Amino acid sequence: MTAPDAATAAPAPGSAGIVVLVSGSGTNLQALIDAAADPAYGVRILAVGADRAGITGLHRAAAAGIPTFVCRVQDYPDRGAWDAALADLIGVHEPALVVSAGFMKILGPAVLGRFTVVNTHPALLPAFPGAHAVRDAIAYGAKVTGCTVHVVDAGVDTGPVIAQTAVEVRDDDTEESLHERIKTVERHLLVDVVGRAAREGVTVTDRKATIP
Repeated sequence: MTAPDAATAAPAPGSAGIVVLVSGSGTNLQALIDAAADPAYGVRILAVGADRAGITGLHRAAAAGIPTFVCRVQDYPDRGAWDAALADLIGVHEPALVVSAGFMKILGPAVLGRFTVVNTHPALLPAFPGAHAVRDAIAYGAKVTGCTVHVVDAGVDTGPVIAQTAVEVRDDDTEESLHERIKTVERHLLVDVVGRAAREGVTVTDRKATIP
């Protein structure tokens, strides 16, 4: 675990604060950084956390003057201890919402019990959950796939759906070409949902997630 970086970003008065978790290049994070640069968006990124050091997502955050922290699973005796430490690192910033933006670790009860977490997934859940959603959609012969923003629960891509956007699967698509088209709409959907969810909150009733 590393403590939050000393860099600070000037908060927009009256805006809702979020913490973003990343594991890789941070392209969805960058979309949120770009959106948050406009005061009209009404959201500020309080910190960016990662499960490993040296990734591009952390560099993107640092370049934008956003505090960062790293919480590695291997630094703890078990996943429960890691989850508790991650919850404490997030809690320092008191976010209105936590965003899993390409964060490749399953969050446990310590995090999920304290924060509302939303995640983006490159398929129309409940179809094609897991790490190979785009490949699975092509292999299945699906004609339509897309992206989903959902509330994170204890399962893998099983949380209540907030919003979805469909993407056509073309006959000549490869995993790479289809994923690139999904990413384009995914970024727009994530920015929209995160903005509304952070400002207004998310309500889940009988697995139906709504933003007031």
